[in-house]
Amino acid sequence: MRPFIKKITHPFLKLGLKLYYFKPRKYCYKQICIDVHPDVFPPHLTLSTKILLDFIQPLELQAKTFLELGCGTGIISLLASSKQAMVTATDINETALEFLQKNAIKNKLQATVLYSDLFEQLKGQSFDFIIINPPYYPKAPKSIKEQAWFCGENFEYFEALFKQLPNFLGQENQTFMILSEDCKIDEIKKIAFKNGLHFISVLEKKVAQEKNYIFRLNK
Repeated sequence: MRPFIKKITHPFLKLGLKLYYFKPRKYCYKQICIDVHPDVFPPHLTLSTKILLDFIQPLELQAKTFLELGCGTGIISLLASSKQAMVTATDINETALEFLQKNAIKNKLQATVLYSDLFEQLKGQSFDFIIINPPYYPKAPKSIKEQAWFCGENFEYFEALFKQLPNFLGQENQTFMILSEDCKIDEIKKIAFKNGLHFISVLEKKVAQEKNYIFRLNK
């Protein structure tokens, strides 16, 4: 029933998002407030960002190296920075990176903001924590903004991600990814497995009748 309801309401949701995000909107988590550009993945009406923020909040991050891969608004990176982590935030959306730099200054927080397609500009680096809120719907994106939602018709995003990720995993590293029950988790796991990666469920949370899962990725 849920997929059917989502299917018939999607056009209205899409129109509503377009009307709501015709200009930058403010989003706050605890003491951190940011401006979200219309061309950047919106955390207001989606669940994954808030779930990840709540998950990261209690973690001990002081003096830890922290990567948010595909940062979007970057509020997760700013939260980690407020917890005294050494933060790197990457994305392929230049508008997102520009707004993140402005939001970091506004919140008096520090982060290395870097244009990078996955790990392309991160070779030779290592991180204690890697956080990934991926695009997981199997559809070809038609714009830079849609690349935050759609992973390609044949899961091209995950094919590339899981090919590169093992080079950045180690015994001390903790890498976490969030996925919704509405995406094809089994297909995503198959791609991970053929690249020598395993999913360990660390959190399951149901919000608005939708289950979301945070997985730890290990070799």
